[in-house]
Amino acid sequence: MQILVIGLNPAVDVEWRVASVHWDEKNVVLGERRWAGGKSVNVARWLRHLGAAVKLLIPLGGPTGAELRRQMREEKVPLRAVLVAEPTRANVMVTQEQGPQLRFNPRGPKLAAAEWRAFFAAAETEMRRSSLVILSGALCRDARPTIYRDLVRLAHRLQVRVVLDCDGPAFAAGVTAKPFLVKPNTFELAQWAGRNLVSDAEIEAEARALSRATGGWVFVSRDAQGGLLVNEAASQGWRAVVPSVRARNTVGAGDALLAGAACQIGADALPEEWLRQGLATATAGVQQLAGELAPLKAIAGVHRLIRPEAVG
Repeated sequence: MQILVIGLNPAVDVEWRVASVHWDEKNVVLGERRWAGGKSVNVARWLRHLGAAVKLLIPLGGPTGAELRRQMREEKVPLRAVLVAEPTRANVMVTQEQGPQLRFNPRGPKLAAAEWRAFFAAAETEMRRSSLVILSGALCRDARPTIYRDLVRLAHRLQVRVVLDCDGPAFAAGVTAKPFLVKPNTFELAQWAGRNLVSDAEIEAEARALSRATGGWVFVSRDAQGGLLVNEAASQGWRAVVPSVRARNTVGAGDALLAGAACQIGADALPEEWLRQGLATATAGVQQLAGELAPLKAIAGVHRLIRPEAVG
């Protein structure tokens, strides 16, 4: 059966390359790249690349929605689009030859009541055909923060496992519906905990607290420090570090990590393999340009270097 990826605010990602940013002056764009983006789209692209049977469910509207649909067709990512009146957003990144990158993310479309009903009907249909559901990314404009919670509950009624990857109020609400796995990064975990997390011990303690709240798995992504996977109910946990690499871009690293882990969950692999494959996919991914997927050989090479160790 398929892995269903549901997103509420997909995007076309646009990178403008400039020599440097001149405030209050004309900035000449030396080059432009465009690709299908947004967290849910990134996860689906990686899953397809890794060989998983995947379906992407997203709302699409306007010329940017049509552009994103074409890109999914070209990459052979199976797509179910719910058509909406307002246009899909375009995220803009301004990349300097030296210095920080600027990122501009619009809030996205506002869905009408009828469009929400159509989206939930499509979600129920596709969940019935799926063995795993991934809820990924930001909410679209003016969406109620309980949307993901409601989708988790729908999946539970249909007896389908759910993975949740979002942040802020949507994450806090979604956690109450007890997903099978949640994937916060350290910042998102701190948001949920309501305090800064500095040490490894603090991060592990809050990951375990979150696991007790959901009754399931918590996968904390820690960028160059690797990751942590725990399940308090099962009295299981692993951590792993990743090899040091030269990162060319970190946009979408968490999405690559989630896709790698989801492939292993869908294949009924052991949990430590969720951690290992997730970290390998993300580590290989950050060595590519934004929007590019790492060669499978590179992912396999990193995978061989990762050695999870039990915690707790």
